[in-house]
Order: sequence, then structure tokens, then C-alpha cells
Amino acid sequence: MPATDHLRFAGADPAVQRQILEGIVRGEPVLMTVLEGLRELDLPDPLLGSGAIYNTVWNVLTGRPALTGIKDADVVYFDGSDLSYEAEDAVIQRAAARFEGLPIPVEVRNQARVHIWFPQKFGTPYPQLRSSAEMMLYFASKTHAVAARLEVDDSISIFSPFGLDDIFAFRVTPNPALDNRLTHHAKAERNKAIWPELTIVPWPEDDARPD
Repeated sequence: MPATDHLRFAGADPAVQRQILEGIVRGEPVLMTVLEGLRELDLPDPLLGSGAIYNTVWNVLTGRPALTGIKDADVVYFDGSDLSYEAEDAVIQRAAARFEGLPIPVEVRNQARVHIWFPQKFGTPYPQLRSSAEMMLYFASKTHAVAARLEVDDSISIFSPFGLDDIFAFRVTPNPALDNRLTHHAKAERNKAIWPELTIVPWPEDDARPD
């Protein structure tokens, strides 16, 4: 594969990028297994998001082996009817049984509960979400804000509030919606070490800092 070939969809029409992304997802058996299992679990507002998707795109476009750099599959759902840890843990256990044997772990979280534990864990407030997809508005990097769902008719819905061009342009762009500068830098450095083709856009405050 030519060195510049990985950028062939950068700047393409958004509809084309979504079509390419769907094709890449459908072509990765592990992602499809997760999407199919998520549909079978019949959770409210389920999504497969983040690294499992955008890392797969980068692997396909650079010719790397499947699952390179993918630590886990992040699965979310939204159930505001029971915000207890016990209810979430019951779903986690169901998912663990369904996805047992996959080459990567599947991490499951109820997005209706994030505002409860996030401030204690990360030391900053977090808004109370109203849907699973809304979580992506607060990711540290806009590039990472992508998710997918396999619908009952076997179509794949793509959720990407900031579009897909950052992914196809191999550009990690910060999202200053929350004070996530350290997370942006940490994930960007990890990504760059695996996919050196990436361009890392600095956090806005960093641009203003003197050398």
C-alpha cells in the first residue's frame, strides 16, 4: 500500500465517509459479533463506540493487522430507570457471558450513571446525559467521538457529532467541552505510538503557552 494511500478518504463527502466506515465495520468480524450481541442483549439505546471503531479504520487504511492497538470494545447503553451500581453490574455480567471468548474484552457502561461517578474519579463535574450518543459531546478528542448500532433490519446507524473527517484524515483533534487536556494528550501519545501517520492537534491552551 502506498505511503499516502491511507488518506484517500480525507476530505471526502460526509456521506461517502459514512459509507466507507460502515463497510469497514461490516468487514471486521469482531466488531460485527459485538454489534450482533449488543442487539441480542436488547439493552436500551445501545452503542458500540470509540477505539474499536476508529482504530479499526486506521488499521484497515494503513494495512495493519486486525485489532492492532485495540484494547477493548466500549459498549454503552442508557437506562435512567435504575441508577444503582447493582443494576449496571447485572448488565455487565450478562454482557460478559454473551461476549465470552472474544479476542478483546467488552466494557459495558450505563451512560445514565456517568454524572454520578465521573466527578469523584476524574475531579471535574460531568453533565447528566439524556442519551447514549450525548456522551460523545464530552470526549476529550473529537476524533474519538464515533459510535455504531446494528438495527433490527440489519442496517448500521453511525453516530458522529463532529463528523468523520478527523478519523479519515488521521488527525486527533481536541474537544475542550470539559477540562480533558491530560486525557487528550495521553490518548494522543498512545495513538501516535501505534499509528505514526497521525497528526496530533494540541489542546487550545497549549497553543497559547510560551515555549
